[in-house]
Amino acid sequence: MNEALPASQLCEAYGRRARQRAAALAGLLAALLALLLADVLAGPSSMAPAAVVSALLAGPDGAGRAAAAIVWAIRLPAALTGGLVGVALGMAGQQMQTILDNPLASPFTLGFSAAAGFGAALAIMFGAALPLAGWLLVPASAFGATLVACLLVYAIARLRGATAEILVLGGIAVLFLFQALQSLLQYLASPEVLQQIVFWLFGSLLKATWTSAGVIAATLCLAVPLFLAESWKLTALRLGETHARSLGVDVAALRRRTFILVALVTAAAVAFVGTIGFVGLVAPHAARALVGEDQRAALPAAGMIGGAMIAGASVLSKLVGGGAVVPVGIVTAVVGVPILFAILLCRGGAAA
Repeated sequence: MNEALPASQLCEAYGRRARQRAAALAGLLAALLALLLADVLAGPSSMAPAAVVSALLAGPDGAGRAAAAIVWAIRLPAALTGGLVGVALGMAGQQMQTILDNPLASPFTLGFSAAAGFGAALAIMFGAALPLAGWLLVPASAFGATLVACLLVYAIARLRGATAEILVLGGIAVLFLFQALQSLLQYLASPEVLQQIVFWLFGSLLKATWTSAGVIAATLCLAVPLFLAESWKLTALRLGETHARSLGVDVAALRRRTFILVALVTAAAVAFVGTIGFVGLVAPHAARALVGEDQRAALPAAGMIGGAMIAGASVLSKLVGGGAVVPVGIVTAVVGVPILFAILLCRGGAAA
C-alpha cells in the first residue's frame, strides 16, 4: 500500500508545477507579441522593416504621411484585430470544451460561426435598403445572428435540461440550419453579391479597423473577469460532472452562464472578420497539453495560443500571396489540421 507524500514534498511539487505554468504563459505571451510585431512588419507594400518601426515610433501624426497611413490605419488595426479575434476564439473554445466535456466543441463546430455567416450574408444581400453604413451593418447583422443562434440552443437546453449532450445536439442542429440558410442566400444572390458573401465567409482581416479592435477588446474586458471568477468551478467540472456536483457546483447554471458569455465573445470576434475555423478547436488542446486542466492557466494559455495562431496565419497569408493577401481563414484551416493531428498524436502517445 502506497503511503501519502509528506506535506513538504506536496508543496514543493505544487510550487514546481506553478513555476512551469508561469514560464509557459510567459513564453506564450512573448510568442504572441513577436508574431503581432511580425504581422505589422509584413505586408504587400515595399516598406522596409526599419521604415515600419520608425513609423510606429513616430506615431500616427509623425513624419511621412504615407508610411503613417500604412502602419497606423491598415497594418496595426489589422494585426491587433487578428490577435484579439484569436484570443477570443481560443478562450471561447476552451470554455465550450469544458462545459460540454467534448473535445470537438468550438464556436465553429456548434453553429455560432455559421450563424454569423448567415447574418453577414443577409446584410450584404439586402443591406442597401437599410439606412445604415455598410461598415456597421454587416458586423451588426453577424453579431445579431450569432446571439439568435445562442438563444436557439439555450431554448432547446431549457426545454430538455441543460445537459452537455443536449447543448451539443442543439448546437449541431443550429449549425446545419444556418449553413442551409447560407446556401439558400448564395443560391439566390447575384454574381456580384455572391462574390462579396463568399469573400466574407473566407475570413479576412482586410477590413479591420480601430473600431473592430476596440469592440472586441471591450467584450473581452467584460467576459474574461467573469470567466476567471468561475475558474475553480470550471476546473472541478473538467474532473467530471458528478465530482463537480459533489463539491457543490450548480452545473446547469454554470453551463448556462458560460454558454451565454461564449456566445457574446464569439459574436464580437467573428462579426468583423468573418468565419475563421480551427482556432477555437486547436488552441484549447494545445493549452491543456502545456499547462494542464487548471482553468486559471488553461484559459489565458488558450487565448494566447489562439492569438498567436491568427497572427502567424496573417504573416503567412502575406508571404504566400505573391503581392496579394490570402484570407486568413484559409490559412488557419490549412495549418490547423496538421497542428491538431500533432497534438492528438502526442497526447495519445503520452496516454499510452
